Amino acid sequence: MICDILSRMKMQTNFHDYNPEQLMLMPPDLAKWLPEDHLVNFIREIIGQLDLSTIYADYDGSKGGYPAYHPEMMVAFLLYDYCVGVLSSRQIEKACQEAIPFRVLTANQHPDHDTIAEFRRRPLQTLAALFIPVLHICRKAGLVKLGHVALDGTKVKANASKHKAMSYARMQKSVTELKAEVKRLLQEGEAVDQAEDQRFGKGRRGDELPKELRFKQSRLVTIKEAKEALEIEARQKKEQQRRDQEEKEQKQNPRGRPPQAPR
Repeated sequence: MICDILSRMKMQTNFHDYNPEQLMLMPPDLAKWLPEDHLVNFIREIIGQLDLSTIYADYDGSKGGYPAYHPEMMVAFLLYDYCVGVLSSRQIEKACQEAIPFRVLTANQHPDHDTIAEFRRRPLQTLAALFIPVLHICRKAGLVKLGHVALDGTKVKANASKHKAMSYARMQKSVTELKAEVKRLLQEGEAVDQAEDQRFGKGRRGDELPKELRFKQSRLVTIKEAKEALEIEARQKKEQQRRDQEEKEQKQNPRGRPPQAPR
């Protein structure tokens, strides 16, 4: 039933193509950019097992327009962001362009920070409902921490111990702790975005180059002009130093040097 719903939603909604397995010329496979045991691979495989129907339901494919970024991609790299402590949507945007783990997770796509911020402004319950089972799976698989997120206060001593049954009271306490942690992370990310919107302005990352430096042709002209201006300033400085030295010498010997005695 769920598979049928997801299939219909995917057919009706206009998304960017999202295929993390897509081969490229250099290197031929995005997955080869990272070691096999990297956290990114673990998160990708877990997200692929989740029911994302609540996320798909928020998209209206009848409106057409520019394709949306794939929900699986958005959920995967947002979870990774929180795990590695990157909460600012502006920093996430930058990482999607510059950092290999993020580029692998996004299949080399680059959502901007407004898109990222808008996606995670969904009701906390929606994303929390997805993140909580992920954290449970990770803990059950034997992880004590997922990136910076603590999963359990006790260390797993042996592979067998991770499958031991927990008491009902301990299990309920653990669920409550994980929910509180997820809520804290989501709220903290929103607070960071709001503060940066105030600091940099809506729609701006804060590290953009000036307009005249964004494109190669105008950038080369600007750099050449700046270099010439510096050379002029250097010549002017040198000339000013020469004049200052002459004035200094004149003050020290206002009548000029006395004539040398004949030999």
